[in-house]
Amino acid sequence: MSHLKLTARTALLLSVPPLLWAGNAVVGRMAVGSVPPLTLNFLRWTLALLILLPLGWRVLREPRQILIRWWPLLLLGLLGVGSYNALQYLALVTSTPINVTLIAASLPVMMLVVGKLFYGVTPAPQQIQGAALSVLGVLLVIARGQLQTLTQVQFVVGDVYVVIATIAWAFYSWRLSRPPASLRAPNAPQVQGIDGQMRGWNWAELLLVQTLFGLLGAGAAAAGETALGDALGTAPMVWNGWVFAALIYVAVGPSVIAYRCWGLGIAEGGSNGPALAAFFSNLTPLFAAVLSAAVLGEAPKWFHAAAFALIVGGIWVSSRKR
Repeated sequence: MSHLKLTARTALLLSVPPLLWAGNAVVGRMAVGSVPPLTLNFLRWTLALLILLPLGWRVLREPRQILIRWWPLLLLGLLGVGSYNALQYLALVTSTPINVTLIAASLPVMMLVVGKLFYGVTPAPQQIQGAALSVLGVLLVIARGQLQTLTQVQFVVGDVYVVIATIAWAFYSWRLSRPPASLRAPNAPQVQGIDGQMRGWNWAELLLVQTLFGLLGAGAAAAGETALGDALGTAPMVWNGWVFAALIYVAVGPSVIAYRCWGLGIAEGGSNGPALAAFFSNLTPLFAAVLSAAVLGEAPKWFHAAAFALIVGGIWVSSRKR
């Protein structure tokens, strides 16, 4: 039986990322027409890399430590940096922040499925019940309140992007919690500290390396988007004060701060940290709805409120003791 460990500190750590990611969804929606989505992702993580360099630059002095582990590090970078965020920004071109974050509420199911199939972690009954409530909330918003017409619902492109992004994020979170042998003791990568002693990578160094690998995919995607801009119907880049402010926000908040809190929350969540974190991620639609109403004027509909209730119920059910 898997075990969930929830403390006040863990709850706080796992509540910060949803708030910042909700802001990211709103900013991404506002950036449509000013910044191409794949370019936005590339610029976001380029700035995040510059922020991380003063904190994790020592890892670059040991390139062999990186090269001999290039595959698992590349996979982390592509899943967490290159794929997830790019797909979300692509989705926001045709979807609203509320819909994108609500569809992403299927993450608990993805987490449980990936954990069971690939990591041998059997979900607790209350986790399955909570996930079922979350899925019902997702189906409700996709059907626009008409559950009986689900068989006739056609996914827009943005919805498909979000589903793929959610799968990528589930694998990313589990790999953080269950890293391969080359990334954990006694084979974990090391770097020389200020005192001259060798030590394991800290959070900034690991995220810095992930970002470097993730930028390989993000940069290639942005270059292709720029080259095919006319064919894709992508609006050209518009540089102004608002765009600069938006880039700073998405680089600092949803990237560096949110990823740090997410990693800590997963680590402190016990033997099933990813599944615990997944239920907290469903707070993102709640925050996105409030921010959208305040910033974009996209007030939630009745079925959004009903979906919120189901998602909150899923969090409550999943956190109950047997």
